[in-house]
Amino acid sequence: MLTQRSRYALRAMLFLAEQTAGGPPVPMNRIAAAANVPRKFLELILADLREAGFLHSHRGKAGGYCLSRPPHLISLGEIIRVIEGPLALVPCVSRTAYRPCNDCRDEAACAIRIAMARVRDETARILDGTSLADAIAEDLAAA
Repeated sequence: MLTQRSRYALRAMLFLAEQTAGGPPVPMNRIAAAANVPRKFLELILADLREAGFLHSHRGKAGGYCLSRPPHLISLGEIIRVIEGPLALVPCVSRTAYRPCNDCRDEAACAIRIAMARVRDETARILDGTSLADAIAEDLAAA
């Protein structure tokens, strides 16, 4: 399951994706209120997303945050990986943080590993194939 931190990150990024491209930066208080995210958590989350290159931050009276790339070029999978780490449910199928399982006798024939690799692949396919723009469009279509 996604952590609350990931849900907060996704809501904040979706809110920023809805803002006018090239518009003024959005203040953190406005993001927190619109995305229903506690400000103290949002500050840490936005710092991680900024360090990962998804956001630009601007200081000062007219400061705030804006996406560093267009919404169609930021996937949900990328955001979740920044916040959570690898998408794999077990370390032996992770592409970025592989570790053998301590209790596995034969990794190549392990039924759990084989099934979890399929789960990882399908999860990554869906999340990496869904951009912020796609998610907003789906949300609007459902409304």
